[in-house]
Amino acid sequence: MRLNPFDTSKINVGTTGGRGGGLGGGKLGCGGLVVVLIGALVFGVDPTQMIGSLEGAQGGSGQTVSSSEDEQAICTSNAYAQESCNALTSLNETWAARFQEAGIGNQFRDPRLEFADAQSFDTGCGPGSVGMGPFYCPADETMYIDVEFYNQLARMSGNRGDFARYYVVAHEYAHHIQTVTGISGQIRSAQQQNPRQANQLSVMMELHADCYAGVWAGRNRNLIDPGDLEEGMEAAAAIGDDNLTGGRVSAENFTHGTSQQRMAALRLGMQTGDDDRCDSEILQMR
Repeated sequence: MRLNPFDTSKINVGTTGGRGGGLGGGKLGCGGLVVVLIGALVFGVDPTQMIGSLEGAQGGSGQTVSSSEDEQAICTSNAYAQESCNALTSLNETWAARFQEAGIGNQFRDPRLEFADAQSFDTGCGPGSVGMGPFYCPADETMYIDVEFYNQLARMSGNRGDFARYYVVAHEYAHHIQTVTGISGQIRSAQQQNPRQANQLSVMMELHADCYAGVWAGRNRNLIDPGDLEEGMEAAAAIGDDNLTGGRVSAENFTHGTSQQRMAALRLGMQTGDDDRCDSEILQMR
């Protein structure tokens, strides 16, 4: 995917090793829901542990916003970081425009991206670690990414295409959009009211995020290269619950969706570029 270079005036980026210092900036936002991270099942993280962490979180401590010079250095520290910053710039522009189009531009706010450069770190949702894979914390409206996960994803999916990595960023960004629009809060409330449906609701939310990730790509189809769709499908298939668990976990305990479901959700978003289709076709799946 031929993304334009990142623009530090349009993104909010830091590193977990710098939290509380010059690189530690962040925007505190609403809590109330743990968005289960995209790589949870890969690394064996129990989503209920994160749920408990978030329920006790009060939004974190004060932090300092990074300077543009710091962000420039962070985004150019390695090729994966630069790709992620390119994607973040594009995602901010695309979703801000979509909010304006919907007449709610004043409601849009961009998330923060923190690159994990420490084995363990604090988040608004409780302790984090690189072993958890990429995840979004609604309490501080921050995406946390260890770029080493991209290598893990390449081994799992069998390709090293850039779109697979953009899909990761776009999926976590989609969880931010769910938070801003209130979708995640509604799903969390439904989970509390009906615990027996908690996993099914989690699957719905993850597939919805996959679809929104596809919407971003669909709205930038002029930048898509031949093979990007296939790269996305391979990545989505690699992180399906059925593939990750190898039959060791029953379907009723899935939290992200099967490979086929994840591929279908991403494809829907990419082919239509229409978030309303994601809402109507995925949020009604119960």
